Amino acid sequence: MNTSTRTRRRVIVSAPGEVGLVTEALPDLLPDEALVSLQVAGVCGSDIHGLHGTHPTMKPPYYPGHEVVGVVEALGSDVTGLAVGQLVTPEPTLPCGHCKMCITGRSNICENMQFFGCGFREGGMADVFSVRASRLHVVPEGFDLRMAALIEPFSTPLHAVRLAGDISGKAVAIIGCGTIGLLMLAAARARGAARIVMTDVLESKRQGALELGADAVVDSASPDVAALVREQLGETADVVFDCVSIQPTVVSAIDMVQRGGTVVIVGVPSRPIEVPAFVLQDRQVRLQGAATYVSEDYAAAIRIIAAGGVDTGHMITATYPLEQTAEAFAAAASGDQIKVLLTGEGVELG
Repeated sequence: MNTSTRTRRRVIVSAPGEVGLVTEALPDLLPDEALVSLQVAGVCGSDIHGLHGTHPTMKPPYYPGHEVVGVVEALGSDVTGLAVGQLVTPEPTLPCGHCKMCITGRSNICENMQFFGCGFREGGMADVFSVRASRLHVVPEGFDLRMAALIEPFSTPLHAVRLAGDISGKAVAIIGCGTIGLLMLAAARARGAARIVMTDVLESKRQGALELGADAVVDSASPDVAALVREQLGETADVVFDCVSIQPTVVSAIDMVQRGGTVVIVGVPSRPIEVPAFVLQDRQVRLQGAATYVSEDYAAAIRIIAAGGVDTGHMITATYPLEQTAEAFAAAASGDQIKVLLTGEGVELG
């Protein structure tokens, strides 16, 4: 990207159902920021919810793009430890650094959180974007752009697994065989789960889960999906990761664990959900929320991807240039794709 033009194109979700490009001046670079040119940007499920006006916090107008990989083009006067030309991926959470959560190692739930690409003044779906330099992770040598594009989304399930505790040798159920569900499968495998059963309403997605190593799959539209999951596990689930998070899936997740288990809410609920509180109390079930990630989850994602723990060829199913953003969002919303990528100007993935 030639920044001498002093203008850029960037994506804006201007109103519910309306996404497109605007051309504007390059952002002013603050002393602690880096200017990064886009290589690839993933279209996240949250982006689709935001476009349709169903995300609880991302409301139009906003500038999307938090699953991004780019090249450092310029550095603010206070930035150290980075160099122009490095391939980087942002950790898009922008914590304050001084609240109770930040100083106790829980910056992902910062009390004053801002979120790059999710309502912040900058998003990564742009020819160039500015971002706090301290949030950038250098992509290791040997990573291609497909591998790099999965670092951010893979960090979410790795964080969820950490919150669930030691799952080595455990029976695990995963609700949803979309992008996060399949990355959840990779995370659970990497952490030593003994048997993993997954559910989805779409047969094609269930088949994809089997191809990626799920031990069994169950149609989530079945009348007693929880009983079928327990049957396939051969026992009750020790942990259920709900990557859909709607009313029926949360209730069935609690049923799958029966007694003494843990249900982790990984998907972002688009509306309020009622839970059977007496069942939680009586069966001593732990209901655990999982919000994004912290830097150690990024480090784990990089290690596991480098070791071949994620099948990038299966995960990334479509690419579009930035000028075809509307088509990319439509493809991601169709249910026919796993991970859709936007590419920066002149970028070819091969």
